Amino acid sequence: MNKKLLVVDDDTDIRELLEFDLAHSGYEVDSAKDGSEGLQKALANDYDIILLDVMMPKMNGFDVCKNIKAHKPNTPILLLTAKGTINDKTEGFNSGADDYIVKPFDVQEVLLRVRALLRRNSTNSEKKNDTVKEILKVGDIELFPDYLEAAIRDKKIKLTPTEFEILYCLMQHFDTSVTLAVLLNEVWGYDSDEDVRMLRVHVGGLRQKIEENPKHPIYLQTVTNVGYKLTPFVEEE
Repeated sequence: MNKKLLVVDDDTDIRELLEFDLAHSGYEVDSAKDGSEGLQKALANDYDIILLDVMMPKMNGFDVCKNIKAHKPNTPILLLTAKGTINDKTEGFNSGADDYIVKPFDVQEVLLRVRALLRRNSTNSEKKNDTVKEILKVGDIELFPDYLEAAIRDKKIKLTPTEFEILYCLMQHFDTSVTLAVLLNEVWGYDSDEDVRMLRVHVGGLRQKIEENPKHPIYLQTVTNVGYKLTPFVEEE
């Protein structure tokens, strides 16, 4: 069965271009011309991925994303927007977005991101099925794949799908330096230098949730010129 995608964008030219190229690549494509219509369709139907513009009439993409994730947290959302600063990306990821492309974009890049999100979502589902009865626990940190949650010393934390993937990868290699390239490959399915900043935004969001002082992290440590390391044990005083 073909994967079903929803394109939400008020720019007719961009919307029709994406519809054509995605359909030509074998996807079943639905579309909406503003945020309100996009939210209605997203909640009424099941989509494998939603491609969502940010600056739209009636409801902006950040609000649409939050509403979709509140009801369908496992539906991948790819933001397509001209708002490309780190603050904009942080707001997008905090609203629950799984990936982010800045306009103007190459359609081939969109297709790459779509394939990566589909692959990651499929892998994530397999992880959940494999670990429904088994909670991943390393040191002070527990990971609950079925609920996209973690716990630090029994304090529950809700994770975005991307934060879950990052933490899952680091827990598999705990107390070991994990390179940026490995993280990008394991989380997004490809390695792109331009996405290192995006990875760092997600790591920053994850630190806000698992660290008492994100500016001085205890668990999720930066390894200079390499990547990151998860040290899930805190020494007792």
